Amino acid sequence: MRGLWIAAVAAFGVDQLSKLIVVFGLNLKEVLILPVLPPFLVFRMGWNEGINFGLFSGAGARWGLVALAVGISILLWRWARGFDRPVARVAAGLVIGGALANALDRVLYGAVADFLNMSCCGIRNPFAFNLADVFIFAGAAGLVIWGETEKKKTP
Repeated sequence: MRGLWIAAVAAFGVDQLSKLIVVFGLNLKEVLILPVLPPFLVFRMGWNEGINFGLFSGAGARWGLVALAVGISILLWRWARGFDRPVARVAAGLVIGGALANALDRVLYGAVADFLNMSCCGIRNPFAFNLADVFIFAGAAGLVIWGETEKKKTP
């Protein structure tokens, strides 16, 4: 279980540190756009009150989404206790750390701070995301690949 906790704390910490540096340290919350390597990487401030692409935003969603993130994290932690593969536990930790980092944003700011915007090859991406979203996606992919779905048969 150590891998799960290390991955969760690392994902949570890296995400929150990146937000402190970019959103507050570079004052992105006021300047709104900072070209880094345009168009491949632009810091573009966005406050997401919902889930992906702003779905389920609106009155009352904030605390429901915080509760949902905490509840899913607890269920995922309980599920991961039975994993044999350390990489599956790390994947679960990435999801948990990312989910709790975004939940903390909702508690502190009322919305999730998104700032990464990437475009390529003539396709302009209007959406922003954050490192917690990257960790959640990577962890979910890892759970699909390495997560264990069958109960072990006892002899």
